[in-house]
Amino acid sequence: MSLLQALLVALGISVAGNAALGWAWVGARERAVTSILQRDDARAAASTCSDATDDLRELADKRAAEAKRAQAQARAAATGRQQVATTILSTPPAVPGDACASAQARIDGWLRGRARP
Repeated sequence: MSLLQALLVALGISVAGNAALGWAWVGARERAVTSILQRDDARAAASTCSDATDDLRELADKRAAEAKRAQAQARAAATGRQQVATTILSTPPAVPGDACASAQARIDGWLRGRARP
């Protein structure tokens, strides 16, 4: 084998090696870019999830405050109704000895009270 043939073989091996390294570098670069894109997508999804969780927390706090106000109103209404019921139950019969006439008098009074604005 002559020197020229040896150089051509060495040059061929070098070109083949460089081609293999080039393909390996392109593959590594593609994997790196894919990993970066996946990382960015995961960050965006986590940020969106975090924002949605914050929105849900604000909504839950708002609804809790509304529920407390509604409970306080219901408690006040119940207290008023309990007082009326206690008054009705503690009132002696309008017509002693006549349950029907007493009931009619009580209903008439209730209807008069209901007609008020």
